[in-house]
Amino acid sequence: MRWIIATVLIFASSTLAADKVKLTLNWVPEPEFGGIYAAQQNGTFAKHNLDVTITPGGAGTPTWQLVANGKTDFAVASADEVFIARSQGADVTTLFATYQTCPQGLMVHASRGLKSIADIFTVGTLAMEPGLPYVNFLKNKYGFDKIKVVAYDGGLGNFLNNKNFSQQCFITSEPLAAKKSGSDPQVFLISDAGYNPYTAVIITTSKLAKENPTLVQNMFAALQEGWRTYLDDPKSANTTMSKLNPDMDLDTFAAAANAQKPLIETDWTKAHGLGSMDPQRWKDLGQQLLDLKVIDKTVPINECFVEVKK
Repeated sequence: MRWIIATVLIFASSTLAADKVKLTLNWVPEPEFGGIYAAQQNGTFAKHNLDVTITPGGAGTPTWQLVANGKTDFAVASADEVFIARSQGADVTTLFATYQTCPQGLMVHASRGLKSIADIFTVGTLAMEPGLPYVNFLKNKYGFDKIKVVAYDGGLGNFLNNKNFSQQCFITSEPLAAKKSGSDPQVFLISDAGYNPYTAVIITTSKLAKENPTLVQNMFAALQEGWRTYLDDPKSANTTMSKLNPDMDLDTFAAAANAQKPLIETDWTKAHGLGSMDPQRWKDLGQQLLDLKVIDKTVPINECFVEVKK
């Protein structure tokens, strides 16, 4: 009888301990969030006493502002956005880095025979979203005087119809769509040029991290397990996400999951764990953003991320 009562009490305590939190994405459900949906689907969040509501985003979703203003507990952003937020006085910090290699790239036609990202800046037209930090970085490094730079319109029409047209892309998105349309996409990652911010990072506030370190630790552990599940077998989470995002078919989900895998699981993560971060990379990124005048003052890197106990 005592054993039964104790079991009931333990179960009740466990149930009451679940923290209800909101996690806001910066885009629609796609493989870049696969580990998050896997953690929800297979009970990993619940295992770590988390009751997580995942809120999809879209183009321009102001995730770091939502975190800083207390509208969401956690969100997806990029490392350069964290520096921008901190430089503007916002309380934003990082606990998990999904992409160890930034998936942002420049897509060209393979038939051009370009050998490196530098070759893109010698001739033709390049479509990019103006004002982004990596665009400023590329302009400083290669110059735009030999090419025509136009605003990225989000589509593939110009690329498909013009062999000398290049455009920004995510390795998990536009190249797959272009190939499906019968084109010959070749991608050069921005990281090849020396700009490699952690991407799809999970952010929260320093206040929450200090006041509830157990919650942050549980989120980190759940994300690690969720991503391990997704990297090993993405099919189940892909099926779930495809129902939320019917614009992407399951074959594309599978192709995207395969394309992003080496950007998520690297030699670094094999040694330190999925989602772990290197302080030196934060330091280097901060200096790059300062040099580019993306931020106007030095931001201490210990404010930009928290080291979660594993």
